[in-house]
Amino acid sequence: MRLTKSELLEKVRLGEDSYFELKEVRFAGSRITGPDQKPLADELAAFANLQGGVLLLGADDKTREVVGIPLDKLDAVEDLLRQACHDSITPPLNALIERTTLPDSAGRDQPVIVVEILRSLFVHQSPSGYLWRAGSSKRPIPPDNLASLFQQRSQTRLIRFDEQVVAGASLEELEPSLCDRFASDLSRDERPDLLRKLAMAREDDDGVLRPTVAGLLMGSRDSIRHLPNAFIQAVAYRGTSVAQAGSAYQLDARDITGPLDEQIFATCGFVDKNMSIGAVKRNGGREDRPQFDALAVFEAVTNAVAHRDYSMAGSKIRLRLFADRLEIYSPGAIPNTMTVDSLPYRQAARNEALTSLLARCPVRPLGAGATQPRSHIMDKRGEGVPILLARSQELSGRRPEYRMIDDSELLLTIFGTPTEDPHT
Repeated sequence: MRLTKSELLEKVRLGEDSYFELKEVRFAGSRITGPDQKPLADELAAFANLQGGVLLLGADDKTREVVGIPLDKLDAVEDLLRQACHDSITPPLNALIERTTLPDSAGRDQPVIVVEILRSLFVHQSPSGYLWRAGSSKRPIPPDNLASLFQQRSQTRLIRFDEQVVAGASLEELEPSLCDRFASDLSRDERPDLLRKLAMAREDDDGVLRPTVAGLLMGSRDSIRHLPNAFIQAVAYRGTSVAQAGSAYQLDARDITGPLDEQIFATCGFVDKNMSIGAVKRNGGREDRPQFDALAVFEAVTNAVAHRDYSMAGSKIRLRLFADRLEIYSPGAIPNTMTVDSLPYRQAARNEALTSLLARCPVRPLGAGATQPRSHIMDKRGEGVPILLARSQELSGRRPEYRMIDDSELLLTIFGTPTEDPHT
């Protein structure tokens, strides 16, 4: 929806509509007196909940005149916008903010700020509730429409979240080398046809072919530009609790980004690097024993990445490595009718497109002495959970535990082999 200067001037002349809003910015000294942050958040969220739109700051909506923003006040106005997007809207809203100039009625160029809001993957709540655009104004979303909107954009949507089109993303953001690795049996197809078949791209409402959530997660190294929480936050601690360790006792910390298959192996490498190695006496000799089984860690991380709920804005996979255990927090409730107790026996995929793509990614070496589980990351036979349970219990003597937290996050705890922590 990026508008040229001439298009912006024409929109200003015609006035506000469902996709365009004008706001004059007023000041008292250095303080912004209008618009206020909360009403501004309402306007932005209302655009995102419908089809998107453009907000022009620096024009009078009544006279339809460009009045501009003082040059030395642009930073303050941009700060106000960012606070409105991140502090007053749930989940936080990504907006494209551009500084430019437009001529006023006398032909003098005036600084203005153009805010482009894309149709969102989420339903956003602002200070006045759930709103959307109705002509040139915003209105509460009627209950029936709100229920339908949640169905379209939440985890209960008819189209799975990983197959949703990402508004504002372009095919140029998908790296050919990352996409073409899935083309072994579709090599004669043109890339757009390949992307459609793999659910990595779909046409949006305007017929433009754009990446899907799955496409960005597997075909881009910068998916967090559009999906800011699609990463793994990994932290290794010296002690057995965060309270005991404290930030000063973090041994290592890393935000692991990139294509999901690379996130899996990088996370396994993080655990391998930071876990302790103990020893037991056996047959008169010494036998090294790792804190965690490499294959069990691989299965645990793979399941978290493949089955987490990517529609939960503000939630990310969190991995915490302690002196006595490994904790993996995965966003989302367990899919379908599965329970914590049935995880070893049943199989259900929340992200069909992602699991299909991961099933095409080859497994890399997991470390010295680690058993190679299979040829590809996902096997779709539901063997991952039984493997991680059995191998972890064999190594440590304790069965890993699954636990739901607030029906919105799955916590897996893998207990470490009783060994002396070399870091203490």
